[in-house]
Amino acid sequence: MAAPGGQFFIQSKLKEVAPHHENFKQLWETKWKKPAAMGVYPFMFGAAKDFEPIVDEMEKLDFKEPYDWNEYPKVYFPKARELEAKAEEAEKAGDKAQAAEYYLRSSAVYRMSRFPAIFSPNMKQGWEKCKEVVLKGLKSVGGFSPVHEVLVPHTHGIDGEGDFVPVFHQLPDSATKENPAPVVMIITGLDGYRTELCVWAEGWRRLGVGVIILEIPGTGDSPASPKDIKSPDRVFSSLFDWIDTQDRIDAKRLCTWGFSTGGYYSTRLAYTHHDRLAGAVNLGGGVHHMFDPEWLNEVNHLEYPFPLCNTLALKFGYGTDIETFKKEASDKFSLLKDGTLDRKLCARLLLVNGTEDEIFPIDDCYLALQHGPPKEARFVPGLKHMGEPESFFIILNWIYKLFGIDGNIGAQMSTLPFKAQYP
Repeated sequence: MAAPGGQFFIQSKLKEVAPHHENFKQLWETKWKKPAAMGVYPFMFGAAKDFEPIVDEMEKLDFKEPYDWNEYPKVYFPKARELEAKAEEAEKAGDKAQAAEYYLRSSAVYRMSRFPAIFSPNMKQGWEKCKEVVLKGLKSVGGFSPVHEVLVPHTHGIDGEGDFVPVFHQLPDSATKENPAPVVMIITGLDGYRTELCVWAEGWRRLGVGVIILEIPGTGDSPASPKDIKSPDRVFSSLFDWIDTQDRIDAKRLCTWGFSTGGYYSTRLAYTHHDRLAGAVNLGGGVHHMFDPEWLNEVNHLEYPFPLCNTLALKFGYGTDIETFKKEASDKFSLLKDGTLDRKLCARLLLVNGTEDEIFPIDDCYLALQHGPPKEARFVPGLKHMGEPESFFIILNWIYKLFGIDGNIGAQMSTLPFKAQYP
């Protein structure tokens, strides 16, 4: 741990209970209302007005922790279907712009019905519908039209891991065999999947950079075994094999950007596939202390909108067996204990986080700096998980220099917020 006396950097705050854990109404008022109005995480492609009747219904039903995860999604479905129907009507009328917006807004509502993880059959239904309508929306809207799904052959997979690695992919029109494009490989987090992190695609497209977006083990459609620490190694070996067949991708200019839990995998990848990457970014991810029982015992009442330890247990393949997850997680998944951090070779790796992170401790960034080859780091003082939005400016500037491109950070960031144009 980074603080003196063997304590976490935020040790004094570990017993505090965030107000959004009181009930759904408090979650909306204290944590979600503002980002919903801005159309940013976790409300990418969303409009706050679409969620207002949902919040009202949640309040009437007195939804609060522990949530009934099979009943919870049902509150979202009527509005999601209403928006989907409006999109279909607009599509029949030939109004692509209106159809695109309503499909994307519908996807945001379906997404939140399965957020933070697929705990139940109804949440699974929300996830399937989210994928369906977001792809329809992306095909209709101009700037996002190149985004499409690719089923990458999982050539390195083992029995039970599936035949394909589903990714969202986009290349700029400028990419050719003679002038291949660099690619940012976005590794999604615990609750943000490829259906929403594709909001980054348009900004990169304008800079002549491609994107590949994929989910981490135990989330979305990842074929990787969630309990096998080596399963992501196989996924990325398959992905790199596929990249080698794509003559419009510059295989010498690849950078991973792992968001939150995805940062854990980006760090691992920087070691296991160091020869395939020009660089790697870990934004807000842990490496070792994130699995400490002392940490996991407290995180359910801190920054994360829902019980974090429960969500991590599901993601890492433990289902509802929270106590076994706490006992086994460190020995099974720590990148320190398995020797990863002390390997001699590592790709250029940037570590970024907010110093007050209550989801994954900033202590893990300090630890990573103390092991293996030298790394780069930038911590954002006073901010919580991922240190956003300041962290985005840090990372974008780093990737611009890595790829040797002249980017405008403000212009790229302006492509992220979603603003509804229709009722």
